[in-house]
Amino acid sequence: MPTENEQLIRSVCPHDCPDTCAMITRVENGRAVKVQGARDVPFTDGVLCAKVSHYLERTYSDQRILHPMRRVGQKGEGRFERISWELALDTIAARFRQVAAHDPRSILPYSYAGTMGLVQRSSMDRRFFHRLGASFLDRTICAEAGYQGYKATIGETIGTDPEAFADAPYILIWGANPVVSNLHLWSRIVEARRKGARVVCIDPVRSLTAEKSDWHLAPLPGTDAALALAIMHVLIRDGLCDEDYIARYTTGYSTLKHRVAGWTPARAAAETGLNAEDIEQLAREYGQEGRPAAIRVNYGLNRCAGGGAAMRAIACLPALTGHWRWACGGILLSTSGTYGSDSQALERPDLYPDNPLFPPRHVNMSTIGDALLDEQSPPIRAIMVYNANPVAVAPDSNKVRAGFAREDLFCVVHELFQTDTADYADILLPATSQLEQWDIHKSYGHLNVMVNQPAIAPLGEARPNTWVFRELARRLGFSEACFSETDEEIGALAFRPDHPHSGNVNMETLREQGWQRLNVPRPHAPFAEGGFPTPSGKCEFYSDTLARRGLDPLPCYIPPREGPRTNPELAKRFPLAFVSPPSRHFLNSSFANLPRFLQAEGRPWLDMHPTDARSRGLKDGDRVRIFNDRGAFHAWVRLDADNPGVRSGVVSAPSIWWQKLSGDGCNANAVTSQALTDMGGGATFYDCLVEVTAAPL
Repeated sequence: MPTENEQLIRSVCPHDCPDTCAMITRVENGRAVKVQGARDVPFTDGVLCAKVSHYLERTYSDQRILHPMRRVGQKGEGRFERISWELALDTIAARFRQVAAHDPRSILPYSYAGTMGLVQRSSMDRRFFHRLGASFLDRTICAEAGYQGYKATIGETIGTDPEAFADAPYILIWGANPVVSNLHLWSRIVEARRKGARVVCIDPVRSLTAEKSDWHLAPLPGTDAALALAIMHVLIRDGLCDEDYIARYTTGYSTLKHRVAGWTPARAAAETGLNAEDIEQLAREYGQEGRPAAIRVNYGLNRCAGGGAAMRAIACLPALTGHWRWACGGILLSTSGTYGSDSQALERPDLYPDNPLFPPRHVNMSTIGDALLDEQSPPIRAIMVYNANPVAVAPDSNKVRAGFAREDLFCVVHELFQTDTADYADILLPATSQLEQWDIHKSYGHLNVMVNQPAIAPLGEARPNTWVFRELARRLGFSEACFSETDEEIGALAFRPDHPHSGNVNMETLREQGWQRLNVPRPHAPFAEGGFPTPSGKCEFYSDTLARRGLDPLPCYIPPREGPRTNPELAKRFPLAFVSPPSRHFLNSSFANLPRFLQAEGRPWLDMHPTDARSRGLKDGDRVRIFNDRGAFHAWVRLDADNPGVRSGVVSAPSIWWQKLSGDGCNANAVTSQALTDMGGGATFYDCLVEVTAAPL
């Protein structure tokens, strides 16, 4: 129990993680002294990950930006002088007004998931840029390809309740590493194993999850759709499908049968590098009659040329087998589609000016390097970055840095720390941490709405996103009432009251309790009797929607764009498939500047197979240069002769390091491509070929 000078404040982890943990912050005399998981929220159950357990080190870090600043050195040098908020905001407003007078689309917001709260991530900022008439940012860098593929099949990102995984007798983890990035789902999987469940992991990398699973299969990067099609082939060939479920609740089965008839395990083995016998066994295990199986699929596999098609093919599997009949069966990509969040009310796209001289223009965040360097019409003359660190995180980072280094580009960055991107700012603004701001959260890994109450006063002159955009709106003369709404008033608009799942969300309950489960039963079997939110109301093996968009209406395989079959000449020069999965100690580029986590990670690593290392004269601990035609970076080889971290022909660089902390001023995105996915315009981080050579220490 708190003492007289103590308070216990409801908080929520804001980071880009499916667990969206409910926290309790203990405050003594105005200072936060401890954060811990909230025990009364079933999914969090009192447990935080190793990063957020030390969240106070982030909040009170001596690296925090605490005052507005303006650049005094060259772009990229990171030299600034302190100025007032008044001068900073007046300068920004004046430059935006000047650029907008010629063409407001020359102004670009750049933001993503630095905070996942609905208010601080996507409300007042979107209203401001909509009203201004700025270019739209297509925020596709992480999940859009997988989302589009899943949606084309299932209808929305609705799936197996994560809490139900504890009862699943068979669990297939595909392109996910829940031990590192979905801790509370992993605890349910561990519980299922205690009950006798078999856990299978499909991942090109021998992740911590793969190590702890009963069976690990390592396909070549970008070949997941070929594996899924072969599984379908075996299920249909061997009579392992639920014909009744298919007849009642799916559409396009006959054409699907024809499509997968040629996808034998032998054909898939040639694409994936797996053994045909293993593909046969996997399909038979998954399709075992009368036993529900749950698939946890994640966005790692959608970061290649055919990412959308891969997700679509995998999403077909539980309808073929009828595993949706059970609450502990089916598939989970994301729970976000279960929420009835109201983006129209939060973001107000209706504010966008109806001006035929300046029709809406979209810029894909995954191609920001090209966008900043191209003299397109209109060219980007001003950019405001918040909740993001594109210089470190965006692909093809040499082009990204060159774009941000333009002297004629007015750049504003609102940040907690002086990131790689902040070094290029003309105006650098101090942002609040989660413990200093109000927000409301949904999750993509459970089914609870939660409120984050500010636990402490903002440090220094730090301000939340909403405050900054209110002030800029006032300076630009935006008089609409929505620009005067408080954060709590915005939060009250976050969920649709007429939605069957969010209609029960009540702000009074959230204020008192801190969280509220959506209006879904427990256990929750969303498609036990069909009811898919697709145009047909069924699981769509054949998608008319995709056909109308000129895409293959059936599940298909799109091979890696950079691969020996599609680009043999490139593969001769750069024979190693490259992936850069999240480091255990970082969260994208968050936490990657803090001493505890830098010490734990040690240095940039490159996991190689011993065979590939030997053929290049490399040994464990050697410093190496990883390169292709786009660029190069350095890392240290990590070998394990008994349990190699990757299969032969694949290398893996756990990421994302800040460039200025990596040792050579570059990171893994020096070699990644701005090419986009088949659906959704997503980034293709894991569709990349490289070569590796020794580098001097």
